[in-house]
Amino acid sequence: MSETPVEAGLPMPDPHGAERVRGASGVLALLNAADILAAADVHVATRVSALLDVGDEAAVLALALTVRAARLGSSCLRLETVAAELGPELERHVPREQWPADLWPDGWWDRVVASALVTSPDAVLVAEAPLLTLQRYHRLEVSLSDRLAARAVAPVPELDTERLGTDLDRLFEAETFADQRAAAELVARSSTSVVTGGPGTGKTTTIARVLAALAGQHGTDREGRERPLSVALAAPTGKAAARMREAVAQAAEADVFTPAEREWLATLDAVTLHRLLGPRPDSRSSFVHHAGQKLAHDVVVVDETSMVSLLMMERLVQATSADTRLVLVGDADQLASVEAGAVLRDVAEGLQAAPHPAVATLRTGHRFTGAVGALASAVVGGDAEATLALLRSDDPGAPRLVDHDAVQDVVAGLPVQQARSLAAAAADGDAAAGLVALGSHRLLCAHRDGPWGLRPWNEALEREVRGFADPSRPWFVGRPVLVTRNDPGLGVHNGDTGLTVERDGRLVVELDTGRSVAASRLPAVQTAYASTVHRSQGSEYAHVTVLLPQDDSPILTRELLYTAITRTRGGLTVVADEDTIRRAVERRTARASGIARRLSARLGGS
Repeated sequence: MSETPVEAGLPMPDPHGAERVRGASGVLALLNAADILAAADVHVATRVSALLDVGDEAAVLALALTVRAARLGSSCLRLETVAAELGPELERHVPREQWPADLWPDGWWDRVVASALVTSPDAVLVAEAPLLTLQRYHRLEVSLSDRLAARAVAPVPELDTERLGTDLDRLFEAETFADQRAAAELVARSSTSVVTGGPGTGKTTTIARVLAALAGQHGTDREGRERPLSVALAAPTGKAAARMREAVAQAAEADVFTPAEREWLATLDAVTLHRLLGPRPDSRSSFVHHAGQKLAHDVVVVDETSMVSLLMMERLVQATSADTRLVLVGDADQLASVEAGAVLRDVAEGLQAAPHPAVATLRTGHRFTGAVGALASAVVGGDAEATLALLRSDDPGAPRLVDHDAVQDVVAGLPVQQARSLAAAAADGDAAAGLVALGSHRLLCAHRDGPWGLRPWNEALEREVRGFADPSRPWFVGRPVLVTRNDPGLGVHNGDTGLTVERDGRLVVELDTGRSVAASRLPAVQTAYASTVHRSQGSEYAHVTVLLPQDDSPILTRELLYTAITRTRGGLTVVADEDTIRRAVERRTARASGIARRLSARLGGS
């Protein structure tokens, strides 16, 4: 290989660059210099405070930290824990003896609550002890909690319980499906239900079979006409929706289904949440379907719900009728949405306060056997030593831990072989073979930039097949791409992947969805030799190579490591030192939210 990103190094950030706020003073300047507050956090807080004539630095600091919390995925800020949470991070940049005496203000909460940030008619913060929440997120949380609480106690659509039991007994005849049968019955008997579990625990099997059972409840309407069950299958991204559709069709091939059930399940389509709700060209946050124009379905099933943001979940629940079954499916241990919220986990926790909690957790794995399954369990359980023991195993086919110093040898293996295979297939015009090669391996990074980020590794692999990397000329035959934005006009979705080939003298991207699109019409793409772990959610690869950063990073968490290792269908290589693995396993994603507390309170919990 040519010089790797690690060998090339990474320039130190410019202390006078865009991330340093000129004119900032006091604690704001200190936290900005320590990279705890981004420039945007400081600018928003100081500008809004000036507009509301807020002179108390304690209130301005609280607003900046609340904006930071939203940027990092929390919908609110727990002011009382700020010192404990940020202290260690600050100490890595500034020795404790150099901290100002008034770093964390006295009477902080009372000063914030008394400020115009909270009391003004144009207030931007809502103070509900112990949480500070930006107005926008507060409205979304209250709306979502109110609507979910109402659904949790609403009457369930009428069932023929005797037929339901008979159908479930047939569909889940084997004892090994006992937990899935219980989950299916919970779904059938509930207006709102949550089905969680890791990869291979049978979530799709459960959904396919309960849908068949519910379809049996529908016969004819009042005029004697057949009325089949109306089902909407949806997921946050186009890639996840495509996999959901394929998984349901594959699950329908089981012998337990009747020919009619199998045929009906195979007709079910899956779409993105945006498409289900109906995007509007004049708004990114409003949809055709809403509280005044509900979705016309008997059942709405959402897969990969851990990736759904607070905004999209609120819009979905708002648009779902009280007599429509809403089923939220996902893995609560995975990374949450890139936007604010950890909605699946919060909703599952809040619904536990309902009189009859409709939350089912599937624990028996059927996909992973041996070391990968054990590794995923060790990571989720927070057992760093067990995780390391499994990664150190010499057993053939076991996950492999490679030190950072050997990264060049690792990348010179499968990643380079894959890049060359893609180039060869594209040169032959064989997009089908190229797409198979594209699914054979993925290099997963925690960050986009930096020596361990996807950008420099994508460039390094591009140089292997192209001889150079030129960001100003990104398109070339053999370039693998990942679509990063929905484009209904082109029929492409966030998460679609493809390979660039030449057709009739022009560059065309052959997508894994079967579509063919001119490269010039696809501006929202990135080279896909490597992807971030976040972008990989909802995808699977024959082998996964995970590159974790050497330096400590807030993004290095248990959820990130778990999500990365469960993207594989078999082979797994992790490039990291042992201390990095320990930090990742021991650090959980800490997203603050008021949803679980609000929902629990509305359902009579403590």
